Amino acid sequence: MTGRLQYYCLPGIKLGGLAVLVAASQLSISGLALAQDTVPNSVTPGSRAESPIDAENQLVSYDASFFDRYQPNTALDMVNQLPGFQLDDGDDRRGFGGSLGNLLINDRYPSAKQDKPSTILSRIAASRVARIELIRNQVRDIDLRGRPVVANLVLAEDGKAATRWEVSLRKNFAISALTPTGSISISDRRHSTDFNIGFDIRKAGYGDPGVEDVLDGSGTLFEEREIDHAGKGFTTNGYLNASRWFGATLLQFNSTIGLEVRKEDQHTANHPLAAGVTPSDDFFVNDRRNEKIEIVLDAERSLMPSLLGKGILLFSRLDQTPFSSQQTFDESGNQTLYRQADTDARSTENIARLEFDWTGIANHLVKVTMEGARNVLDSKLEQIVDTGDGPEVVPVPGANTRVEEVRGEIQLNDTFLVGKLELNYGVGAETSTIKQSGDAQAKRSFFYIKPHATLSYAANQQRQTRLRIAREVSQLDFKDFVSATIFVDDNVVLGNPDLRPETTWIAEVSEERRFGELGVVKLTAFHHWITDVEDLLPLSTDVEAPGNIGNGRRWGVILETTVPLDSIGLRAARIDVKARWQDSVVVDPVTGIDRVLSAEGGDGGGLKFRDENKYALFVDFRQDFDAARVAWGWNFVTRAERPLFRVDELDVFDEGTELNVFIETTRWFGIKIRFSGLNILDFRQSRDRAVYVGERDLSPVEFRELRTLTNGSRILLTLSGAF
Repeated sequence: MTGRLQYYCLPGIKLGGLAVLVAASQLSISGLALAQDTVPNSVTPGSRAESPIDAENQLVSYDASFFDRYQPNTALDMVNQLPGFQLDDGDDRRGFGGSLGNLLINDRYPSAKQDKPSTILSRIAASRVARIELIRNQVRDIDLRGRPVVANLVLAEDGKAATRWEVSLRKNFAISALTPTGSISISDRRHSTDFNIGFDIRKAGYGDPGVEDVLDGSGTLFEEREIDHAGKGFTTNGYLNASRWFGATLLQFNSTIGLEVRKEDQHTANHPLAAGVTPSDDFFVNDRRNEKIEIVLDAERSLMPSLLGKGILLFSRLDQTPFSSQQTFDESGNQTLYRQADTDARSTENIARLEFDWTGIANHLVKVTMEGARNVLDSKLEQIVDTGDGPEVVPVPGANTRVEEVRGEIQLNDTFLVGKLELNYGVGAETSTIKQSGDAQAKRSFFYIKPHATLSYAANQQRQTRLRIAREVSQLDFKDFVSATIFVDDNVVLGNPDLRPETTWIAEVSEERRFGELGVVKLTAFHHWITDVEDLLPLSTDVEAPGNIGNGRRWGVILETTVPLDSIGLRAARIDVKARWQDSVVVDPVTGIDRVLSAEGGDGGGLKFRDENKYALFVDFRQDFDAARVAWGWNFVTRAERPLFRVDELDVFDEGTELNVFIETTRWFGIKIRFSGLNILDFRQSRDRAVYVGERDLSPVEFRELRTLTNGSRILLTLSGAF
C-alpha cells in the first residue's frame, strides 16, 4: 500500500551546506521514497480506518469522469472546477496546522508549509485522480481544522506512471517583454516506493510605467513626474515527494528547494512647474536574491485499533540579500545624491509535532496535538549616503538585530455526532518567548488560551447550516521587528521589539444550498473582535513603526455561488461568483477617532480576495463544447480601494478592474493548447499619497502625490500535457 503525495526539491541550486544536506538526504532515503502520490483507502496497517462517525450527508463526491468536460491535465485543473469550492493555500495562523490549506490527498493534509496546495496539485496528472470529495463535516477520522469544507483528492491505487509537463510564453505589451516558463513532474512507483519529482522555472519580465502629479497643500500642481519601472529575473524550484510503508508505519519525506532572482530599475524624471526650480532625475535600483529550502519528515502508525499516531519534523531556511540604491542627477547630469542599502537576512524554522487520533468512544473522534517550534531571524543592514562630500555610513536604528521565538502548544479536540447534528469543540494552550538582541534588546513571554466550537446541521447533501466560534492568534512577521529603508518614498520603516501577536475572536454563520449537479449558493456572515490590532504605531509626529494600536472589530458577508447557465440557452456553461463586503473599526492612534483598519500598502498586481477594504468581486465564466473539445471563458475581478494610515501620511491604493479571457482545446495529440488575453483593460494602479505638515488630519496637507501606473495588457500561450 502507498502513502500520500508530498514534495522535495531537485538539488540543482546551490545553497551552501544545505545543498549537501539535501543530497545526503536523497541518498539516505533511497530505500525510503522519493515522493508520494497515493494513500490507501482501505483499512491496512497504518492506514486511516473508518471512524464510527456516520459519513452520511457529510460529503459530496465527484468522480473523475465529472471533470472530463473541462479537459483537465492536472489535479489543479480539476479542483478549480469544483462547484462552490475555493482552494486555500493557507493563512497566517500560528503553527504548522494553521498554515495548512483546505486540501487533503487521500485523507491526509500535505506535510508542507512552503510547498503550497496549488503547487502540489499542479504536479499531479489528472489521469491519477479517481475522485474528489468535498468534505463538509466529520468523515472517517479527518480533522477539518475549523474550516467549513475541505477537498479530498482520492488517487487511483493502481495508477500507472505519469509525466506531466507544461510550457508557456507570455508577451507584455507595456514593456515588450517575453516571459517563458516551463515545468515537468513525474509520478511513479519503484521498489514499493511512491514518488513524485518535479521542477519548474520561469523567466520574469514585467513593468508598470506611469505618471505622478505632485500638488501643494492648496491643490495646485507644482511638479510632474514620468515613471519608467521595469523588472527582470527568474524563479526556479525543485520538488521531491516520498512515501513508503515499513511494516505498519507509513514514512514520508518531503522537501522543496528554490531560488528567486530579481532586478528592478525605476527612472523618475521630475519636471517642476514652479519658477526657479530645475528638473532632476532619480534612478532607483532594487535587487533581491532569495534562496529557500524546506525538509519535512513524518511518520504515521496505528498504535492500537482505535488510536492513530503521527509525528512530524520540519526544517526550513530562507536566505535573503536585497540591495537597493538611489542616484539623483540635476539637469546638467551631475550627481547630487547617492544612497544604498545592503541587507543580509536569514530566517530559519524548526518544528516538531505529534498528533494522536482516538476513536474509542462511539460517535466521537478525539484528537490531541502537541507542537514545539523555534523561529530565528538574523538581519544586518548597511546604509551608505553620499551628498557630494564622499560616501558615509549612516546607521539605521534597529536594523541589525536577531529575533528568536520559542513556542509550545497543546490542543485537545473532540467531534461529536448526534443524528444530523455535529459538534466540533476543543481548546488549545500556547506559550511562547521572544528574544531580540543586537540594536534592540528585549525579551517577552506570552500565554494564550484558544477555545473553538463549530456546530453543523446537514439535513441532506443539498443543505448545510454551520455556526463557528473560535479564538485565533496571528503569526508575527519577524520583519516587523527590523528597521528598513524605502528610498522611493524617502522613508525609514522602524522595527518594533515590543510587537505582540494579534488575537481575534471569530463568529461565523453560514448557509449552503446545492441544486442539481453544479448549482451551489453559500452565504457566510462573520464578525471578528480583535485584540492588539497590528498596524502602524506613532512614535513621534513623523515616525511610526509596526505595533499594536488597541482593539478593533471587523464584520461582513461573503457570497459564493456556482450557477449552470443551460436554462438561459448557454449549454455546458457555468458562472462562478465570489463576493465579499465588509466594514471595520478601530480607534486611530493619531486622531483618537474611529476609522477602518489599515490595508496592505504597495501596488497590488494580482488582486486578492481578502484584504482590509470594503468589497471584492470575482466572477468566472466558462463554456465547454464537448464534441469540438473546445472551451472558452473570461474572468472579471474588482475590489475597493485600500487605505494605509501613517502618522503623517494617508496612502490610498486602488487597482480598478481586471478582465481576462481564454480559449483552449485538446483536439490535437491530446495536448491542451490555451490562449489567454490577460489584463485586456490594462487596469490602472493608482496611489493617492497625502503627506501632512505634522500629524495626519491634525495639521494641514503639505503635498499630495497622485500616481497612476499601468501594468500592461498581455497575451499568454500555454501548451500542456501528460503521458
